[in-house]
Amino acid sequence: MGQAAVIFPGQGSQLVGMGKDIAESCEAARDLFARANDVLGFDIARLCFEGPAEELEKTDVQQPAIFLASCAFWVAFCEAGGSLRHFVRAGGLSLGEYTALHVAGALTFEDALRLVRRRGQLMQQASLASPSGMVSLLGADEVTAQRLCDKARREGEVLRPANFNCPGQVVISGSQSACERATEMAGEFDFRPFVLPVAGAFHSALMAPAAEGLKAVLAETGFSSPKIPVIANVNAEYHGQAEEIRESLARQVTEPILWQRCVERMIEEGCDCFVEVGPARVLTGLMRKINRKMTAITVNSAASIEPAVAQLAAN
Repeated sequence: MGQAAVIFPGQGSQLVGMGKDIAESCEAARDLFARANDVLGFDIARLCFEGPAEELEKTDVQQPAIFLASCAFWVAFCEAGGSLRHFVRAGGLSLGEYTALHVAGALTFEDALRLVRRRGQLMQQASLASPSGMVSLLGADEVTAQRLCDKARREGEVLRPANFNCPGQVVISGSQSACERATEMAGEFDFRPFVLPVAGAFHSALMAPAAEGLKAVLAETGFSSPKIPVIANVNAEYHGQAEEIRESLARQVTEPILWQRCVERMIEEGCDCFVEVGPARVLTGLMRKINRKMTAITVNSAASIEPAVAQLAAN
């Protein structure tokens, strides 16, 4: 292996029980869950460990829960001998970008946790205000996904590509009626559609109220320059100073997530090992489709930590 990047997952990676084994085996992780309970004012640790799933899947709970679990895996990884010095780049898919910024030293755990909690609340509110959704299109590329959106969208509706995750997978986002129409038309384009179980049309214009609300919270949050480069979802460029970070995170709510492009850029710059830290292994699965030659390591359980540290140490 050459150089390594650390990456963090976003919404959809939650699992009932996530982080429980880490909290039981690592004091630093256990303390992190307790701190999160104090910051948020409710028992988010219990929701992570015990569910129920329907509560954990709510946008305003899911976002801080995934962030928290990912951070717990990270501190356990560090306690076992892992370190930021093992990595030359960091990134995260949507919500995961906040985790990457925290781990890279751009904002504190408490500030990041408050941000993602508020982000989830604002996105939930925007979803309730306008019936909407998201559809994953297997077999699609940017051009053909846009053609489907243009054909399915009616006057006054919103429908656009919102996530470019990997080759052959584009997620579209928009008004509920337009999503339903696109799902019905997908076969005409040889796409396989999957309606995503999300609250609304994330990364589309329908999230504009959430973006405006988030700007106010971001303005009150202190940011530092990241200790290692953190790639931004909206343009596959690296975060700079505080004001640039705030602008990028606000844009991320309404603009497409360019995850494939982010990964490809890090590969172009010499990264050949990607360590996914967080529940499940969503990004590891996407990596296989982006570039199967890359080494992919997953840190998502107590048992996975020591092998990951050993593999990186041998790098």
